[in-house]
Amino acid sequence: MKRLVFGAITALIIITSSAARADKPSGGTVYGVAFYNLENLFDTINNNGKFDLEFSPQGARQWDSAKYRLKINNLANAIANLVTESTPGDPAIVGIAEVENESVVRDLVEAEPLRSRRLGYVHHDSPDLRGIDVALLYDSTLFTLISYEPHFLYIPDNPEFRTRDQLCVTGLLGRDTLSVIVNHWPSRLGGQELSEPMRIAAAELTRHIADSLWACDPERAIIVMGDLNDDPADASCTRVLGGREDPYDVAPHAFLNPWMKIHASGRGTLTYRGQWNLFDQILVGGTLLPDNGASSLIYTGARIMDLDFIKQHGGRYDGMPWRTYAGGRFLEGYSDHFPTEIFLFAPRGQCQPALNNSHK
Repeated sequence: MKRLVFGAITALIIITSSAARADKPSGGTVYGVAFYNLENLFDTINNNGKFDLEFSPQGARQWDSAKYRLKINNLANAIANLVTESTPGDPAIVGIAEVENESVVRDLVEAEPLRSRRLGYVHHDSPDLRGIDVALLYDSTLFTLISYEPHFLYIPDNPEFRTRDQLCVTGLLGRDTLSVIVNHWPSRLGGQELSEPMRIAAAELTRHIADSLWACDPERAIIVMGDLNDDPADASCTRVLGGREDPYDVAPHAFLNPWMKIHASGRGTLTYRGQWNLFDQILVGGTLLPDNGASSLIYTGARIMDLDFIKQHGGRYDGMPWRTYAGGRFLEGYSDHFPTEIFLFAPRGQCQPALNNSHK
C-alpha cells in the first residue's frame, strides 16, 4: 500500500513541479525541507581584509546599510513565501549558504517578513577565506533541535585548502530523529575539471558523515542538502554519494536524488553562459523511502521554488534568478540561485508539535 501511495504522490509532485502547489496526502502532516543559497549575504563591516573589502561602504560595491537592509528583507520575504497548499505556514527546515556570520543570520530571521515565524537557527563560523558559511533555520514549533556538529574538509594533497565546513544538525521532526547535513562544496574556480577533485573530497566527507550516523543508528532519517557546485549527474553526486534517480533502486543506507530527472528536463537553479545548472540539491536518505520502512517520515516529492517575484522578467535574462548584482550594477534583487524544496509526509499519529526551542 505504501508503494502505491508513494508512486502516485511522486509522479504528481515531481513531474508537475513548476507550480508552487503540492496536493496534501490525507491523514497526516506534510513538512517542507528547503535549501537556498543567499548570494553573498555580507554585513557592511570590513573585518576580513581584502576578502571582505568589496562588501563595505568603501568597497567596489559601495555596500552600505540601505543595500544590506534591502537584501535582508528581500531574502526574508522569499523564505516566507516558500509555502505550498500542503505547507501553508513555512518549511520546517531551511538550509542556507553564503552567509558571513551569525549576525546576518540573526538579522534575517528577525526581519519583518519572518519575525512572526519563531525561527531558530544554527550557525558555525567556517575557515573559508571569503568568510562565508552555511547555516540552518528551523521552525521551532515543528523541529526540536538535539545537537549539531561542524565537519572540517581536510585534503591531504592540499593541506592549506580552506572552504566551508559541513554542518550536521540533528533534531526531532514529527516523531522521527532527522539529521540534515548542510553543504556548500568548493566552487568551480579554475574550471570544472581542474576543481573537481575538491568536490569529490567534499562528497567523500559528506558520505562519511552519513555512514557514521547510520552506523550508530541504522534507522536514522538523513538528508543531504546544499550548493554542491556540481549537477546531479556529476561524479561527486553519483559515484561518491551514490545518488539514484529511481526510488526503487535506493537501499536504506543510500540516497535518492530527485533532481536528476528535473535537470534532465532542462530546468535548474542557476545559469552560466545561458545554460541551466542544478547545483542546489537535496538528497534523501533511503530510510525516508516507504519501501524501506525505517522512518515514519515518507518522502513525497521535490521542486524548484522558482517563485515569480524572485525571477527577472523581460530581456535576455527573462526567467532567470533576480540577483543582487550583475555587471557591477546593484539590481535590488534576491539571489543568483533559486531555492529548492522537498516534502516529507508523516501519517496521522506519527507527528507531534516540537518543543519550543531555538539556538541563537
